[in-house]
Amino acid sequence: MRVCDHVQCDGFPCRDLHHEPYWMPGLDEDPAAVLVILVSETAAQDPADGYEAPGDPLFARTTVEAFRDAGFAVSTLSDLRHQGVHLTTAVKCAKAGYTIDPTSVRTCSELLERELALFPHARALLLMGDVAIRALNEIARRNCEPRVVPVGATYRIRSADHRFRDLRVFPSYLQAGPSFYIEKQKRRMIAEDIAAAMRHAGIAPSPGLPAVTP
Repeated sequence: MRVCDHVQCDGFPCRDLHHEPYWMPGLDEDPAAVLVILVSETAAQDPADGYEAPGDPLFARTTVEAFRDAGFAVSTLSDLRHQGVHLTTAVKCAKAGYTIDPTSVRTCSELLERELALFPHARALLLMGDVAIRALNEIARRNCEPRVVPVGATYRIRSADHRFRDLRVFPSYLQAGPSFYIEKQKRRMIAEDIAAAMRHAGIAPSPGLPAVTP
């Protein structure tokens, strides 16, 4: 199953985004095998940096490093998929500026909602950054469900027990892109949140590979 065959943007209505780098996951996956869904912020501004770009794209490299920090012996995104991890973004186009209009996050959350529904066996949802957190809260609001992640600094709320339907939700920090290398404390917390999400999904870390302290 390819997500892009089931979910597409109709008309690109968000005017504050770059639409040329639009990205919807396009690799073939077994929906029944996906146990953890990682939602990062937006599509890469440079498509060469995106998750599924050929070579050694930046998003893939930093994500693999984040999972290695968490104690998982992975070298590629293919390794992550074999572990039961699906990677996506809350917003399917790229940012044109520093921030994203809340209306665009709300609009794109409709695509994310349809994407999440494709993976009924998932147990854990990693929200990597504020945009991903806002997008999930928009899904809940639209369906008259309680707010999933409360207002507050991520470092204060990340360890609480957040739930969305059948999913345990883990709010964290953005792992895709150059910011991953800048703040070491956030990188430690990202590793902790990934380890917690994988543990909740029943996926054990790799023997002999201790978590790294960046």
